[in-house]
Amino acid sequence: MTTVVQYILSGLAIGGIYALVALGFHIMWSSAKAVNFAHGDTLMIGGLLAVYLLAAGLPLGLACLAAVVAGGLFGLVLERIAVRPFLSQQGSVGWMLTTIAVGIMVESFATIQTQGYARPLPSPGVASSVHILGAGIYPQELVIPLVAVVAMLGLRALQRHTLVGRAMRAVAHNKNAAALMGINVNAVVAFSFALAGLLGAAAGVLVAPVVQASAAMGVLPGLKGFAVAIIGGITSAPGVVITGLVYGVMEKFVEGYISTAAREIIGFSLMILTLLVFPQGLFGKREVMKV
Repeated sequence: MTTVVQYILSGLAIGGIYALVALGFHIMWSSAKAVNFAHGDTLMIGGLLAVYLLAAGLPLGLACLAAVVAGGLFGLVLERIAVRPFLSQQGSVGWMLTTIAVGIMVESFATIQTQGYARPLPSPGVASSVHILGAGIYPQELVIPLVAVVAMLGLRALQRHTLVGRAMRAVAHNKNAAALMGINVNAVVAFSFALAGLLGAAAGVLVAPVVQASAAMGVLPGLKGFAVAIIGGITSAPGVVITGLVYGVMEKFVEGYISTAAREIIGFSLMILTLLVFPQGLFGKREVMKV
């Protein structure tokens, strides 16, 4: 029983990271029908920058806040230089290559700065573990899935009860109609990429105390976050969060009962099988193109 609880709690922690990253992909796709494939590196930016700002003398809370804001700015700048130029070109997928290229450059720069070493981010959340039904876990890990759920609820509240949120929904539904209604489509898309960047950097700040910050820390979470977004249905915010949490728990059970090597094989095999049965994802809706 203790082992099962341990796998569930640890799985929810890593699943919360996948959910936050996937939620960023959902936000970007909903507004632009394009995503930032360097989104995983936003997680790295948040974690590493928090470490460096803390070492520079900033208080932990301020260092983490500044790192999250920097992630948002990264998303904003990347949208402007690597995504927007291609969105106006019918059928162009140039944003795929440019965002991947930017991600590789950012990761290479981080590797030079860190010399390939991981850096710890001290946090009260990993000072000591707590025990739940015999399973030990850090309070920091318990916070991660809670933040993912709160972020999803906050996004839904933003979309339903604020002017900018309604503009995001309008752009997601029909860009041309939104523009005719006076909505600045480019500004809404840029805001969406910045918001996704904030979530990605927040994920990095949350997980860095647990796994340590490194130049490569965002690679797998970024890839799996995208997989989670596709499996859950990239058009559904609750869907991607639920799928992220479940995916994380599934990974831990595979690690525990089979092997770490089998984790990726089983995880991505399930993704393929799911999409064969549910092409729009588990919670996604079929998008109808009117001509």
